[in-house]
Amino acid sequence: MKIGYIRVSTEEQNPARQQALLRELGVDEIFLDKASGKNTDRPELRRMLAYVRKGDTVIVESISRFARNTRDLLELIEQLTVKEVEFVSKKEAIDTTTPTGKFMLTVFAAVAELERAYILQRQREGIALAKAQGKYHGRAPLSLPDNFEAVVAQWRRGEITAREAMQRTGLKANTFYRRCRDVKY
Repeated sequence: MKIGYIRVSTEEQNPARQQALLRELGVDEIFLDKASGKNTDRPELRRMLAYVRKGDTVIVESISRFARNTRDLLELIEQLTVKEVEFVSKKEAIDTTTPTGKFMLTVFAAVAELERAYILQRQREGIALAKAQGKYHGRAPLSLPDNFEAVVAQWRRGEITAREAMQRTGLKANTFYRRCRDVKY
């Protein structure tokens, strides 16, 4: 069975290009994650790894869609190998059923890891330059809901729990508690 795996980094990114390629290749099942590739903690990746069986082939558009660092890539490939599942990366023309394919996989994984490191380095340099020029001030703080102060007052009086206060304000725990420190009563 041909199993396709697709990953885009954000909800806004469009996976259509990867989907079209995998359809052309005749995959039977597609697993799609909208998450960063910085680690392997991705729900559809976990589902796909549990789903594949001996004799299946996992097909990806490129290695960078599967893993962003050498260690993660090699661990994922090892998991597939143990299950006797083949791996094919279309862009890099890698097929793990051959010794050359296994060697090339290691080389491309190192390149993908280096590429991610360069992206992060350029991002840090760009932010530092923008800060030095006074153009970057970080992310704008979330505006508080209109009911925030009233809900915090109820919470501080013990009338509602912190969880209930967070639900009413729509804030996550770290934001809620940080903003509570700013509100004096």
